[in-house]
Amino acid sequence: MITIKSKEEIKILREGGNILALVLNEVSAAAKPGITAIELDALAEKLIRRAGGEPSFKNYKTGGDKPFPASLCVSVNSEIVHGIPSKDKILKEGDIAGLDLGLRHKGLYTDMAITVPVGAVSEEVRCLVEAAKKSLDAGISAVKDGAHIGDIGFAVQQYAELQGFSVVKKLVGHGVGYGVHEEPEIPNYGKLGTGPRLKEGMVLALEPMINKGGDDIILSGDGWTWETKDGSLSVHFEHTVAVTKSGAEVLTMK
Repeated sequence: MITIKSKEEIKILREGGNILALVLNEVSAAAKPGITAIELDALAEKLIRRAGGEPSFKNYKTGGDKPFPASLCVSVNSEIVHGIPSKDKILKEGDIAGLDLGLRHKGLYTDMAITVPVGAVSEEVRCLVEAAKKSLDAGISAVKDGAHIGDIGFAVQQYAELQGFSVVKKLVGHGVGYGVHEEPEIPNYGKLGTGPRLKEGMVLALEPMINKGGDDIILSGDGWTWETKDGSLSVHFEHTVAVTKSGAEVLTMK
């Protein structure tokens, strides 16, 4: 069931989204060569709890999967999403690091992700990161009361593929608010005018995952981390947005 949030609930989600954006901004600034993923995870959790929130990914479980063991997902280079942070995952000059973080604030959930270059990266990598960021912008621009889920995917896919990149099709965005994941699923590809109709008050997590190479993906042995099958780089951006009459309000803004 797709849920509609009240104005008061969206106000709370806006507060939580602001906290989340500030935390992720600080964590991304710490993503320098030599830092470990587990240090970034510890920083994210400390900042969330200091702000009075709770990390929503820690111990999160889907179906029969093992609980996710951390607060922050750290996905490096060919890792697409859900990378588990560890002391052995050390960021190096030229890497790209996807940082995905969820927050529970006053009982409601927001979700956000960014991908940051670690030190100096090539122009080719910068173009990939920029294309993924703008594909998210394109998806957000397609959101409004009366539009369709397929309109979002169409906008994301069209922009990414025009830049020469591929979109991950086996993983999707989702509803969010009352839980970490809710209906509807939001693919990053689609056809205009297809899928569920958007209504004012829906809250969605849009999250394009854009690959430099092909769109085939594989699940690693840890049961959580998704990687590109061909080993190519992957970039991930995400915002939580509320559907309004005239468009989308981005809730995860600092």
